[in-house]
Amino acid sequence: MTTEKQSPLVSTDWLAEKLGSSNIVVLDGSFFMPNQNRSPKAEYQQAHIPGAGFFDIDAIADHATNLPHMLPSPDEFAEAVGKLGIDNDTLVVAYDSNFFMASARVWWTFRIFGHDRVAVLDGGIARWLQQGRSVNAEPVTVQPKHFTASFRPELVRDIEQVRALLNQPDAQILDARGPGRFHGTEPEPRPGVRSGHMPGSRNLPYKTLSEEAGFCLKPLAELESLYRQAGIDIAQPVVTTCGTGITASILALGLYLLGNETVAVYDGSWTEWGAREDVPAELG
Repeated sequence: MTTEKQSPLVSTDWLAEKLGSSNIVVLDGSFFMPNQNRSPKAEYQQAHIPGAGFFDIDAIADHATNLPHMLPSPDEFAEAVGKLGIDNDTLVVAYDSNFFMASARVWWTFRIFGHDRVAVLDGGIARWLQQGRSVNAEPVTVQPKHFTASFRPELVRDIEQVRALLNQPDAQILDARGPGRFHGTEPEPRPGVRSGHMPGSRNLPYKTLSEEAGFCLKPLAELESLYRQAGIDIAQPVVTTCGTGITASILALGLYLLGNETVAVYDGSWTEWGAREDVPAELG
């Protein structure tokens, strides 16, 4: 098994050069919010990076809960990614078409299940197309492989663990939602979920991490400044949260790039927290 350390971010130039290599699998992990009225699977079928498979975060998930796209079991994950032609030596490169919204979630999910040979395509398919690179609609068939999954509990938090953090003065909970949802001035997109945020949590909207024109992540110095402005000590433990655990992974990716490789994501995030009356919420 290959153990070399993989950079969590690769450029479109790098991928164009490596595309088609036998040990690399490219995955479109696109996901859209309900109010965006877009179908990631349909868009993938219309145009994808040549040879890319589709990582369906709603299908590769725990279906025993009513919460959206929660982590599957290690065995379920192993079976699903094996069918995508991935084994434990495969280098996985994830991209999406929505400001890293789900490619970072794919990156974090592979790491949860013990696979560090995974990276995010900086700029996603938007940057790829901006540079005039080719896409196609050809169906992709792969030879299934055997993937062995482990589990890293230190990279994920559940609601009870986050509730316990609220009583710790040095806890750092960082919310990736937009300021309107965080402060409670905008409604939540899912019914039955109240507005607001966890007491003591900080806000760093995920879109602020990327450069609007090029869709790429900002330089490391700018990322570090954003986290510090949000009141985060990047060298200390951080738990990230958002609406459903998707964009929280973008904050985890940014912190990983800055050297904090043990950031945990609250998988249920605000969709779980905001629907519960037995946990506290703040407005403003």
